[in-house]
Amino acid sequence: MEKNPVEVLFLGSGDAFGSGGRFQACISVRTPSDRFLMDCGASSLIAMKRAQIDLREVSKILVSHLHGDHFGGIPFFVLDAQLVAKRAAPLTIIGPTGLHDRVSAAMEVLFPGSATARRNFDLRFIELIPREATTVDGIVVTAFPGSNAGGATPHVLRIETAGRVVAYSGDTEWTPALVEAARDADLFICEAYFFEKKAKGHLDYSTFLSRRGDFSCGRIVVTHMSEEMLSRSHEIDDIPAADGLCLSL
Repeated sequence: MEKNPVEVLFLGSGDAFGSGGRFQACISVRTPSDRFLMDCGASSLIAMKRAQIDLREVSKILVSHLHGDHFGGIPFFVLDAQLVAKRAAPLTIIGPTGLHDRVSAAMEVLFPGSATARRNFDLRFIELIPREATTVDGIVVTAFPGSNAGGATPHVLRIETAGRVVAYSGDTEWTPALVEAARDADLFICEAYFFEKKAKGHLDYSTFLSRRGDFSCGRIVVTHMSEEMLSRSHEIDDIPAADGLCLSL
């Protein structure tokens, strides 16, 4: 039986500094019956509106780790849902331990009173336990521990939806958990901040290439690139991410 396609759209493929003029991390995954985000960086609301996405279609936001370029767009998303989109359906935010407190604190800093304001929709939080598969609205999410300082354990995510598997590194130094999360995945989205230079909490492309044979997955997209990495993107053997890149699985 032919499977229905799953669309993966890179709304934001950039880093914390907007290298290359790119929006911060935000990846839309659309199935025949659902749409959810992987990460929602501070610029993500702009990216979604530029792509003409109806925010009411987004049922869930999966957060890899608690850095602003990966979760900082959630306060803006929630406020838009409440005041502009007039959302009625629940919104579920999924991520590491401490997610609820960090998002609530960010909302209060940016828009005082917004964390406790009455809404016409339920705002739900699910904090994942590493290596424990969690089913949410028909998708199965498994988090593997990464290596990046963010005030909470960063996650490498593995998502099973509509008969496909998408793995996402978030930001992490090399860890065997990357291989675990990406095992037999249809798509593995992996950060490579620099080409060769080592950076705490991040993976460089040379290290990834040295481990490339460990992976048993389909297509690989390299994302979250610095200016230096972007200048060498022609040397990438895998697919270089860009804002607007859309893949069908």
